[in-house]
Amino acid sequence: MPSAVTPGTWLDRMPKSVQPYLYLTRIDKPIGTWLLFWPCAWGITMASYSAHLPWTSTLSTIGLFGVGAVIMRGAGCTINDLWDRNIDKKVERTKVRPLASGAVTPTQAVAFLGLQLGAGLAVLTQLNLYSILLGASSLSLVVTYPAMKRITYWPQVVLGLAFNWGALLGSSAMLGAANWPVALPLYASGVCWTLVYDTIYAHQDKKDDVKIGVKSTALRFGEKTPEFLAAFSTGMVSMLALAGYMNDQGPLFYALSVGGAAAHLAWQLKTVNYENPADCWSKFASNKWTGALVFSGIAGDYLHQLMM
Repeated sequence: MPSAVTPGTWLDRMPKSVQPYLYLTRIDKPIGTWLLFWPCAWGITMASYSAHLPWTSTLSTIGLFGVGAVIMRGAGCTINDLWDRNIDKKVERTKVRPLASGAVTPTQAVAFLGLQLGAGLAVLTQLNLYSILLGASSLSLVVTYPAMKRITYWPQVVLGLAFNWGALLGSSAMLGAANWPVALPLYASGVCWTLVYDTIYAHQDKKDDVKIGVKSTALRFGEKTPEFLAAFSTGMVSMLALAGYMNDQGPLFYALSVGGAAAHLAWQLKTVNYENPADCWSKFASNKWTGALVFSGIAGDYLHQLMM
């Protein structure tokens, strides 16, 4: 494997022949998987709460979606790197990625992507037909997202639409069809959340992005980023509260999910340094705890219901 691929993670103990493919999936950086997984867990558990479903089916479905999140996050990274392999060579942070460095060829990456999508399909077909069709319909967002960085300063919107699809799919997986009055505001909440965390993420590369012509909300918002992200944080919390209201959630949801998310987002926006790439990464990665806080209130209400 070329020396351009950054060493120093647990992946370096894996066989040399598979290391480039594992790096391609970014499995050593699980934050992307968490961000994809949490909306799934929210949707599943809120649906179970509303329909008084047994914990066994809820837990097994969460586990299934967890496996799916690992697989499809990896597939999304492969798709993204195929699109961006020439751009990644020009960006300091991404020039060591397997396709940009030459550790994996485009042909090899396409073949690997076929395996990833096949594995994702195997997970998806464990669900009901409604959910299979709903899940498959999200693939167009996954494939087109990387192109949006070349077209619009709002690619984070498309990323949000793709990354939070699990809020819809989790509902339909448990109920046989999506409960739209709950699922749609939950989905909108997730999209607003993505606009917050991925704008912070995009500030890492803004200097390189200007040079190579890549667009992002970080560049669109510029010095007004704090104001925009405050608005999207408000949208995230408001839509989350609406989803809870439509689902007849209990007090734990409002205290832990809504209150916890609001507090964590406020902390991020108050302390982030948009000119410090390391701090932008740290704040971005901390969003796994935002997702966990939202889940804790939903799960708390559900467990309380089970014990009644």
